[in-house]
Amino acid sequence: MAAEMHEQGAAGRRDLAVRAAVEQGLVGGADDVPPLVCLLDTAGIRASAAALTDAFAAALPPGTPVLHAFAVKACPLVPVLRLLADAGIGCEVAGPGELALARAAGVPAGRTVLDSPAKTVAELREALALGVAVNADNLQELERLDALVGAGPTRSPIGVRINPQTGAGAIDALSTATATSKFGIALRDPGARARLVRAYADRPWLTRLHIHSGSQGVSLSLIAEGVRDLHALAEEINAAVGRRQVDTLDIGGGLPVNFASDEESPTYAQYVGALREAVPALFDGGYGLVTEFGRSLLAKHGLVLARVEYTKTTGARPIALTHAGVQLATRTVYAPAQWPLRILPYDAKGAPKDGDPVPQDVAGPACFAGDLLATARELPPLAPGDLIGVPDTGAYFFTAHYGYNSLPRPAVHGFTVTPQARVRFAEVRPAQSLTEIVAESGGPLRDALL
Repeated sequence: MAAEMHEQGAAGRRDLAVRAAVEQGLVGGADDVPPLVCLLDTAGIRASAAALTDAFAAALPPGTPVLHAFAVKACPLVPVLRLLADAGIGCEVAGPGELALARAAGVPAGRTVLDSPAKTVAELREALALGVAVNADNLQELERLDALVGAGPTRSPIGVRINPQTGAGAIDALSTATATSKFGIALRDPGARARLVRAYADRPWLTRLHIHSGSQGVSLSLIAEGVRDLHALAEEINAAVGRRQVDTLDIGGGLPVNFASDEESPTYAQYVGALREAVPALFDGGYGLVTEFGRSLLAKHGLVLARVEYTKTTGARPIALTHAGVQLATRTVYAPAQWPLRILPYDAKGAPKDGDPVPQDVAGPACFAGDLLATARELPPLAPGDLIGVPDTGAYFFTAHYGYNSLPRPAVHGFTVTPQARVRFAEVRPAQSLTEIVAESGGPLRDALL
């Protein structure tokens, strides 16, 4: 049976990992076993990295410079960044904390990109000293860079982020190319295009253009439209200055993820196909490329495993009270219609649970009524000691812990499955101790306000 599941790909590896997590004491029903653990499928992560690099390599002339930089905010865990670096992926960072994580993972400065709408002078100075690529968000930031670049040479490639103002996707809060988005220089505002061309003409050290108009809920066609506008602006700038000053286009990331099933869609190959249709010249080798994917590289390869602590019925509605809630799936709890998650039922031994489905709520441990992962979800009847699996949570879910009720951060383990269908776990992040929670909450300074 184990070998058969191994042949089923990601879903088979997942079920093997759940059973092994119970057998090896990473999660379970006993009092001395953690009630919650988070897992990352290393084979799946490597497969996503390969799919990304292969899709672009197949479409570009040999030798075209390409940097695929992982958006660290999607999964800010040093061992994950190290794994991705080993698979040929660099880092896109937003702020000094993420830059420190990338450096701790051993990612070279030349494979790191700094993006943020509110960079301080100190952050800019550090990036230029290290040789990290920088994308300026606005004209005021360019003025700061004028002074810093003028103070001494730097190896950092420097560009400007534009907002193509191509419109919103299905989730307003994640749409970065609206008419009033806070990111970048709005390309369609009156006079903006001319100001951008002049900014490049006045600064020969500006050699890149950047865009990030995709995210969850944004269609491939809308993403491609923004990239087309970016390419057109690069051509306009180079024609105006009379030389190939802009040599690299940072086209961002934002490939949506399917949360409804195990299918990985859209694919990177489909994304490249949409770009080739919208802006074929992007793939003629005239420009180096940078991408900044995050969610699409990690989401499908993360799994939350939580114990069902209690079950009850209220108002004729069965409710399973579990240890996974708002602290791990913040977006789902506060915006369930936009961020629905699947619930996979397992028994106490970690085997997939069967039975006639019954509508039931799956609730988390936080002390507010809205802490629900699913409402009236059709599942086999859950019982105390069972486990729920929450897949597709490898990006922006358990990697971005929300400290409601001072709930501790759970342990994160990566897993690999051998050809013999054995599961090996490696700790990625230890569980947070109560002592650490007290320390982070000012425990050593308890008399400071007396």
